Amino acid sequence: MTLRPFVNGELGSAASMMTQLRSGALEMLVAGGSGVIEETVPEVGIEGVAFTFKDSAQVFAAFDGDLGTIVRGAIAAKGIVVLERLWDQGFRIMMTSTHPIRTVADMQGVKIRTSPSKLRLDTFRTLGLAPVVVNAQETYAALQTHLVDGAESSLVVMTTLHWYDSQKYASLTNHMWGGAWTLANKDAWGALPAPIATVVRSRLDEAALAERRDFELLTGALQDKLTRQGLAFNQCERDSFRAKLAAAGYYARWRDAYGVPVWSAMEKYTGRMG
Repeated sequence: MTLRPFVNGELGSAASMMTQLRSGALEMLVAGGSGVIEETVPEVGIEGVAFTFKDSAQVFAAFDGDLGTIVRGAIAAKGIVVLERLWDQGFRIMMTSTHPIRTVADMQGVKIRTSPSKLRLDTFRTLGLAPVVVNAQETYAALQTHLVDGAESSLVVMTTLHWYDSQKYASLTNHMWGGAWTLANKDAWGALPAPIATVVRSRLDEAALAERRDFELLTGALQDKLTRQGLAFNQCERDSFRAKLAAAGYYARWRDAYGVPVWSAMEKYTGRMG
């Protein structure tokens, strides 16, 4: 079996590729949960609820465990084949040109570039930020011209797209985590001989585990490189962010949105939220 990868939007937008996967025009797809798969399977978006997971070990304990079982079940219920192991897309941080963000007070009124995800927009507004929706291709210019004060994403993404060029501070907020699921069209997967399907599933799950380690090493290397180039990294007071969200009813709001079963499965690993 040969896997032919298509990258960087060669086959259309993320939403378009999800449609193609379900129709059979695409046979397989590796896609992020928040903002992509969640449009079809809302439960997947729970990975991005702010300040829930404290580190990658906790994330993967949850998604390789009971939380992942529930989310995969929700994906399968939509007629989509999903493999066991997520790929790591990392914790999201904030880069700014104005001042570092250490506590929730530092966020007030900051114009932050983001994607049009409902969860992200609600998160940032609740924290006191002023989110501005800008597509990825236009973000570099928006940062250069100070249309926005900063941007948020994983360090890997922001380095790849050179968003750091005009920024002075990198605040390790780790406010949300994102992963990528390996999906397959049900009919295309069912047409594979069983021994081939077993090998493909096994090899791709092994690759996901290797990618997690590679992503961690790459993130550390990039932080070291950018620090030497003059970008100022700082730690943050995580509790101040969570307290602000809890007081505003954020966690209760999203618990109701995602439903008690998936929320309770998450809290098994994170502890009670809100």
